[in-house]
Amino acid sequence: MTNFESVHPVLATALTHHGYDHLTSVQQAVIEADVKGRDLLVSAQTGSGKTVAFGLGMAESLLGEEGKLPRAAEPLALVIAPTRELAMQVKAELTWLYADCGAHIASCVGGMDIRRERRDLSHGCHILVGTPGRLRDHIERGSLDLKWLKVSVLDEADEMLDLGFREDLEFILSNASEERQTFLFSATVPRPIEELAKTYQRDALRITTAEQRQQHADIDYHAHLVSPKDKEKAVINVLRFHESPSTMIFCSTREMVRHLSARLSNRGFAVVALSGELSQAERTHALQAMRDGRARVCVATDVAARGIDLPNLDLVIHADLPNNSDALLHRSGRTGRAGRKGNCAIIVPHNKRNLVNRLLKFARVRVNWEPVPSIDDILKNDQARIFEHPKLLEVPTGDDLTLAESLLATYGAEQVAHAFLATQQANYPAPEELIAVNYKEDTRKGVQERNDFENGVWFRINAGRKHRAEPRWLLPLICRVGGFNKKKVGFIRILDGETVFELAPDVADRFQDVTEAEGTGEKSLRITKIGERPEHLLNSGGGRGKPRSAGGKGRFNDGPRPRRRDGRSEGRGQNDGYRKDKKSHRGKGGNKNYHPLND
Repeated sequence: MTNFESVHPVLATALTHHGYDHLTSVQQAVIEADVKGRDLLVSAQTGSGKTVAFGLGMAESLLGEEGKLPRAAEPLALVIAPTRELAMQVKAELTWLYADCGAHIASCVGGMDIRRERRDLSHGCHILVGTPGRLRDHIERGSLDLKWLKVSVLDEADEMLDLGFREDLEFILSNASEERQTFLFSATVPRPIEELAKTYQRDALRITTAEQRQQHADIDYHAHLVSPKDKEKAVINVLRFHESPSTMIFCSTREMVRHLSARLSNRGFAVVALSGELSQAERTHALQAMRDGRARVCVATDVAARGIDLPNLDLVIHADLPNNSDALLHRSGRTGRAGRKGNCAIIVPHNKRNLVNRLLKFARVRVNWEPVPSIDDILKNDQARIFEHPKLLEVPTGDDLTLAESLLATYGAEQVAHAFLATQQANYPAPEELIAVNYKEDTRKGVQERNDFENGVWFRINAGRKHRAEPRWLLPLICRVGGFNKKKVGFIRILDGETVFELAPDVADRFQDVTEAEGTGEKSLRITKIGERPEHLLNSGGGRGKPRSAGGKGRFNDGPRPRRRDGRSEGRGQNDGYRKDKKSHRGKGGNKNYHPLND
């Protein structure tokens, strides 16, 4: 039997029965002799076993020598969590940890029946787990009294402040017993957390574990540079390449969660969604589907997945970039938990790579920049998985052997093998073909812009000066459609009724294929290939002067500006009235993506 020094014997037995053979750093830190009885401010990375840590830490105040709790009455311990899922997860962990102590553990979380919670509180409990808003509601209604509280725990305190729960937390703590012991657990300790600790803790001991200093050492980070329009295809290929039994994909909005989960479901992935708009029953069902293996992919927002612990989660994908380095670490921390290895894939639109570099720098994580897995890469992995299928290693006996011999006699070995391959391949959704990104050029520093191209290929777009075509939306549109940056665009000339532009030869064919197959993404805009340099267009009717190179000023040349009597420029001809209104080029609401052809 494993010997857990300094752990209460009843809890040590529970740990052993639950499969623990050692404590993590944070769990060991909270039970040291010089820590007992003190308020604690603990910072430890996600997945380091914080729930069991504060469960062990509160035992000193709750349990006597016999390890049994008295008859349940008003709560003796209170755990506050930012989300419903995390609160229910904490309740489940504390339930098995304190099972042999006779503990009655109740919960008060938003989205559940408040009348049932009121009845549970009236019957008494030893440990109460809840979310800030619902706990405050019970206190104000008089159904919750915290005057006998011995221990209070704030779990994921930084997240609760980020979600705007500061006022609720202060209300709850101000109504609790002043003699209580307070644990404050947080992945990060910014200034607001320090202020909260000074106000509601007494000479708190600061604990920072080894895992906190070595950010996610058990996670391998992979960054994949893609065209902005290929983000979803990249997610599909990353899923197919790894074929992890459990994956979490993070999106920035609820709408993106709905859209991506629907697309993955249509492609044959067993997927569930997790966002704030779902009911508690729907969220619980989604998490249970992940835990029992009915679903292998969970698409979620940051808030919905905060604190969620999914067993065997091997892969995290950032489909949308996180807002800051803390969010990056919290997302990624869903995998690589409690000593397990994990993988994290960051889908990086090529126009956002500088932002990602800053996020990685502040998060202090090392990342491998790699191309998105190709179709060949994925099919090669599929072949290896099929050849290593465990059924191929089994030796048939009895009726199975008789049936196998009959199949071989009837169809032959090649036909039977073909049928097995087809059956296995049907389990794998088809991978996607992505727009080629010049990966080496886009990821190295100090790349110089090109001023011209040899054998450049010319294209025409049906928007010119009379359509109020402007550089502010034309150039980004061309780059977005093609999936490249402005270095691939050479001469551009805005004419009266159209615009002609030059692309580098290495992207021209792919650009033509994309525009013919998918269009421009704008129903009123069409792009067609011209081929060679259109001298008859560049030197006639549509404007004066020669086109200028991409590297110099005046990439868009629509002729010299007329001069006013005082010698100052008047603008650009037919665009004068358009430019006078500062907001008119943005359309309603100041949308910077607006252009007149969408009217």
